[in-house]
Amino acid sequence: MTSEETKLNVEKALDEIRPFLESDGGNISLISIEDDKLVRVQLQGACVGCSVNQMTLKSGVEMTIKKYAPHIEQVINVE
Repeated sequence: MTSEETKLNVEKALDEIRPFLESDGGNISLISIEDDKLVRVQLQGACVGCSVNQMTLKSGVEMTIKKYAPHIEQVINVE
């Protein structure tokens, strides 16, 4: 998979997640993909500082991204 394909797949995953975050007054954006295995995202709006955002990030976001791009090893939130 090329890095462009990875980016498209990660964006597809974020598009799947976004409505859930928006319903809680938040959002998410892709910051970068490093070495085709580390994804940096930024939670926004109500998701910033939310006590469940780390759980959301690990279970929801990382799981969904790995569904579209299985070679991704880690997803981290950039403050």
